[in-house]
Amino acid sequence: MSEIAIKVDHLSKMYKLYDKPTDRFKEAMGIRLKGKKQYYQEHYALRDVSIDVKRGETVGIIGTNGSGKSTILKIITGTLNPTAGNVTVNGRISALLELGAGFNMEYTGIENVYLNGTMMGFSRAEIDSRLDDILSFADIGDFVNQPVKTYSSGMFVRLAFAVAINIDPEILIVDEALSVGDVFFQVKCYHKFEEFKKMGKTILFVSHDLGSISKYCDRVVLLNKGQKIAEGRPKKIVDMYKQILVNQEAEHDIKQEGDTAQVMAASASGDTWKSQLDLNPNLLEYGERFAEIVDFALIDDQGNISNNIVKGTDFSIRMKVRFNRDLQDPIFAFTIKDLQGTEVTGTNTMYENVSSGPVKAGEERIVTFTQNMNLQGRNYLLSLGCVGFSDNKFVVYHRLYDVCDIDVISDKNTVGFYDMDSEVTII
Repeated sequence: MSEIAIKVDHLSKMYKLYDKPTDRFKEAMGIRLKGKKQYYQEHYALRDVSIDVKRGETVGIIGTNGSGKSTILKIITGTLNPTAGNVTVNGRISALLELGAGFNMEYTGIENVYLNGTMMGFSRAEIDSRLDDILSFADIGDFVNQPVKTYSSGMFVRLAFAVAINIDPEILIVDEALSVGDVFFQVKCYHKFEEFKKMGKTILFVSHDLGSISKYCDRVVLLNKGQKIAEGRPKKIVDMYKQILVNQEAEHDIKQEGDTAQVMAASASGDTWKSQLDLNPNLLEYGERFAEIVDFALIDDQGNISNNIVKGTDFSIRMKVRFNRDLQDPIFAFTIKDLQGTEVTGTNTMYENVSSGPVKAGEERIVTFTQNMNLQGRNYLLSLGCVGFSDNKFVVYHRLYDVCDIDVISDKNTVGFYDMDSEVTII
């Protein structure tokens, strides 16, 4: 038996993009106007991609939107045909791709279980023997007897995943589907992943959750604009992906620059730091505008501006403040909240016993808070502020609430908001 479970060999997928429907018709009919070679533009969702997945491996595929991640999974599972190249699969595949793929919306949940099982090659008796496990894992109660068109997205993915993992696949393929399940269901699914790994199953996993990619994958493949950029150990590839997110991509090797190098490069080129972050379009800002936060950045341990910070590494929060009037000792602050709005942590220059001194109208100050990231792996929201005292009254000069998210990437989470980084001894 081959040790290769999935072999992707020089795979390409090209789509024809037409400016208008009549161009598609002319192309189909073979109509050629003078000087017109073709009526479409070629768009390659994948271009000459090769990947080998060994038996028993958990391999992650990451990349920006439009990089070809879902396309390659669809070709591997046979729901999409390639333009060029070949795919060889050694083993029974169970795939969880788009929400509802393979489901008949008019059928009940039970009927869809049998429909999917039959499509995967099982007899009715074999599905009967697995039905209790499927329904127990899905845990959607009496809704299993209702048409799936009445299901919420969470119920849908519960049933789809329950079917996918309980038909004893040799290869499990998952494409972002877990992102719609609740946290308790996700925990159950990841436990199943671990069981599969221990059983020597092969898992191919596409996700934007870099924490899960780092924790569960033996190897990671990085795609960008339809091409394979690199593959290797999770940490190395996640670091490369983060640089692609901030437009620091290189053809082969990505050089790691010293701290603040990217920040200074952005300033030299005239770009703002914040333009390289994923920003909240609905942020709340207010204040007397005695000062204004004109720019800000999150800087990871490699000196890159990024929303993604690896747990256990040093990172910086930096803001540039312009003053519109003379002020005495303004206070700079940041706060980190969870997605429910609970303030998790934060500080300011007054708490840290750092004085900025007097400032003049027209001046700018750059303040940097550097610390170690020991929050648990999840998403948080960053708020920034500049405040102070005027005529012995507390005044908010400028506040920006929830300016951007901070995605903490972790391969080990403990209880609560932060990790005490315990050392454990057992005698």
